[in-house]
Amino acid sequence: MPPESNLTQTIREKTEQREHENLSPYATFADQTRGRERKEEPCDIRTAFQRDRDRILHAKSFRRMKSKTQVFLEPEGDHYRTRLTHTLEVAQIARTIGRALQLNEDLVEAIALGHDLGHTPFGHAGERALARVCPDGFEHNEQSLRVVERLEKHGKGLNLTWEVRDGMKNHRSACMPATLEGKIVRLSDKIAYVSHDIDDAIRGGIICQQDIPKELSDILGATLTKRINTMIHAVVSCSEGQNEISMKPEIEQAMKELRKFLFERVYSNPVAKGQEKQAEHLVAYLYEYYQKEPGKLPEEFRVLIHEKGERPERVVCDYIAGMTDRFAVSKLKEIFIPMRWDVISVRDSIPGEGRS
Repeated sequence: MPPESNLTQTIREKTEQREHENLSPYATFADQTRGRERKEEPCDIRTAFQRDRDRILHAKSFRRMKSKTQVFLEPEGDHYRTRLTHTLEVAQIARTIGRALQLNEDLVEAIALGHDLGHTPFGHAGERALARVCPDGFEHNEQSLRVVERLEKHGKGLNLTWEVRDGMKNHRSACMPATLEGKIVRLSDKIAYVSHDIDDAIRGGIICQQDIPKELSDILGATLTKRINTMIHAVVSCSEGQNEISMKPEIEQAMKELRKFLFERVYSNPVAKGQEKQAEHLVAYLYEYYQKEPGKLPEEFRVLIHEKGERPERVVCDYIAGMTDRFAVSKLKEIFIPMRWDVISVRDSIPGEGRS
């Protein structure tokens, strides 16, 4: 007689069965994943997508997002968004839409939590700098994929499923994910940043509520909550029962106009973005330094060059892209600003405290 464990379903298998019973026929089912690059034994409790979500949540790159710029560099105040809080807001919006449409909420959440792992320090200013100095260019969505495939776990990567990696790579406007769950995250990203960037800009005194064109407030709502609610409803009502994710045209057009307003009044505002040139220079300086001194890279990055055959230019880019804002500034000071002789003397007198 076979062992008792073979006669009963695992918790994972029960969950997979419920997916087929309860989710839309257009959903992506966990037991039909296209798989991982390296084959693994399945978990007895979690589905493949639940497992991916957990791996991303426990990744070092996920934790570092708490100290990476979303829009404003080093804002004075505790309530401005960071790259991490933006990610959590995207995940919340995406889960709400995914649940309402009876799609795979676990896949939605995994993609949402991982979509910005590749973002640089100093937000898009850092991204522009690396795109300019790196021979291969730089795009944060491609870097997010590289983080989970090559950089996490000392070069082993997280070995995520194809569906999660596809959604992460293709969350930008110029791309299109293969799954409906990925398309939800792509749209939720826009809903989130259009909404919370206005909220942060108002908090910072860059704009006031009355600056937002009245015709847009009349359509989308005059508060953060109403705007998000309007856009979520516009996606759900237009996509329910469909093999596509879309938004009511009039709401989508208003969202685009609101994004245009943000570019004109916030993203290019010299008060809000006046420090970005310095941030770009800082990132470029760091890149130039480590290009000339690859031996100064941490060991896990040197291994990528010497044992994995990665190009030094690519690995330097990886190291800098993974830095938080504070760490990038501290590295610049360490490299380019001489320390006082008395500080050096004290550090050198303590075992293990010499300069690296």
